[in-house]
Parts: sequence; structure tokens; C-alpha cells
Amino acid sequence: MSTGRELWRRLPPWAVDTALVALAGLDAWINLFGEGAPVMWACAAVGSAGLFLRRRFPLAVFLLTLPMTLFMDVAVAPIVALYTLATSTRNRPLLAGCALLNAAADTLAWPLSHTFTGDRTWTLVQFVYTLATAVAPVLFGQLVQARRDVARQLVEVEEAREHERVLHAQNVLACERAQLAREMHDVVSHQVSLIAVQAGALQVAAKDADAREGARTIRVLSTKTLDELRHMVTLLRASGGKETELTPQPTLADLQQLIANSGIETTLTGELPPHISTTAQRTVYRTVQEALTNVRKHAPGARADVRLWHDARHFGVTITNTAPTRPSVPLPSARHGLIGLRERAELLHGTLTAEPTPQGGYEVELRAPARPA
Repeated sequence: MSTGRELWRRLPPWAVDTALVALAGLDAWINLFGEGAPVMWACAAVGSAGLFLRRRFPLAVFLLTLPMTLFMDVAVAPIVALYTLATSTRNRPLLAGCALLNAAADTLAWPLSHTFTGDRTWTLVQFVYTLATAVAPVLFGQLVQARRDVARQLVEVEEAREHERVLHAQNVLACERAQLAREMHDVVSHQVSLIAVQAGALQVAAKDADAREGARTIRVLSTKTLDELRHMVTLLRASGGKETELTPQPTLADLQQLIANSGIETTLTGELPPHISTTAQRTVYRTVQEALTNVRKHAPGARADVRLWHDARHFGVTITNTAPTRPSVPLPSARHGLIGLRERAELLHGTLTAEPTPQGGYEVELRAPARPA
């Protein structure tokens, strides 16, 4: 099942939409074959072709399917439109109203006067049946939306748990370092101090020159050892204190400070959706950080432009730099930074591209879906 889901995710949206438009057109053609008036064919064409825009304008596309539903007994276009609308909105009254509209359009006969001349009980039964048919894609769409929300929350919970595990491990390490510092101070330093004192006493009391010289050497070495021990104890206490606790992970709010500290003439434009996940914010931050680091290393004197952007289906960041104004110093690189950024992008079901520009600069772009598939 997971393999089939991955294959479905890899299908480009335009291919899925084209297939749905073709299927909706075939559904309408079967219903109108040989007897459709021009206005019916026009409504069928508009309603079917409108599925190309279902992701961007789901409500408008659904309304475009109502005329063809009124004229003919079609199912594909209105069901797809209702499903898309249900996956993109949380407005339950709106979804209920759209389901009622679809059921009413499917129940009414054209011309409308024919609807009320027959058996009204049968008309009511047909309305209930078509309403149930319309509710099905709405419920399924809401289920898909809930699944996406749960998946996003599970990712954030797992991130929080991982952060807590790291905090716990670092706290244990800090406690062990503090205990080691205490042992070194209370036991080892004390004993070395005694050695230094005894050596000093021996140096004063000894009458033999070689013994005095040996005692002096022991005292000097003990004193140096004490200084080194004090330095090590200081380092251990510092590494076990608050200075080494995990700092908050960077977010979009830290981008301005990152750019200000980059040492590169950089402009920041655009914005991202206000409620993207913390994982996405951290990925955008790390992408900008790595791109500016590469500009500083490989394009001395270049200017950079950081552009945040989003549309109905994707969000991302594009970092473009100009050509360098002075030669760069060759530095070894295994491109691990870009490899790590691509792995971060894949966690968001997105892509990362990095390529030179025709003007001699370089461009790095992160693109990720606005709503995880």
C-alpha cells in the first residue's frame, strides 16, 4: 500500500487533473450523446474543464458543475469538485450547503416544470438518494483533511520528544561532568596539594643538594599539575552549567538576524504562510544559512537576494547571488551542506535545486507543498 501511495504522490498534479477532466468529459458525453442541446454541451464543457482550476478555486469550480448537474445525470465532475472543496476548507455549514445544492440540482428535471408533475414521493426519495451521494465525497474529503492534520501533529510531537531526549541526555552528561569536577577538586587536587607541601618541606629540610633538587622538581611539577587541574575543573563546571543547555531552534523570526550577521549585502523580500510547521521554518532558516555561507566562501564581494514566496499549492525560499567581484580562495568541499538541505526538503515532501545563473551567480531554491500529501 505504501508503494502505491508513493507512486500516487509522484504523479504531477497536472496529470491527475487532466485525467479527471477527461473522465468528466466522457461522463457528460455518454449522457448527452445524440440528444444534447448546444447550451447543455456548453455547460458540460465548462463544468468539466473547470476541474483544471479545482485546487486554486474549489468553491468556484463546484458552482460551475451545478448547471451540468441540472441538465444531465453526471457524477464525476460534481463529486470531484465536492471532494476538493472538502479537503481545502473547514467551513462545515458551507460544505453542507454545497451538498444540498448538488442534491437539488441533480433531483430537479429540466425544464423545471417537469419536476413537480410526477410522483412527488419518488422525487423526495431521489433527493435523499442524491444527497447521500453528495455527502460521501464531503465526508471523505474531511477525513483526508483530518489525516493530514494528524500526520502534521505527529511529526511535531516526535520532534518535541526527540528534543526532550536530547535535553535529558545532555542533562545526564552535565551532571556527570559536575560530579567529576567535584571529585577532581576534592580528592585529586587535595592529594596533589599535599605532595607539593611535603616536597616544599623536604626541599627546606634536606641537606643533600641532590635531594633538595629532587624535592624542588617535585614541588614545581605538583604546582603545575594543580594549575592544570584547576583549569580542567573550571572547564568541566562550565560545560555542566546552563551555558550548554540546548538553545531554542531557529525560526522565521531569526532570519533578519541571520542576514544581518552574514557579512554579505543581502535583501530579504516576500513572506511565507503564517502557520507553517516548526520543521518547515527550521528548514527555510537552514537553507538560507547554508546558501549565504556558500556565497561568503565561493563568491567574495557578491550580493545576495533572499525571496520568501508562497501560492495556493507551494511555499519556499529562493536565494540568488550575483557573480563574485574578486577571486575566491579554493577550499575543499564534499557538498555535505547541500546534501543535508536536500534531505531536509524531502522530509517536507519538497525539493531543493542549486544551479548557476546565466549572469555568473548562483541560485538555491527550496520548494515544498503548502499542504502535505
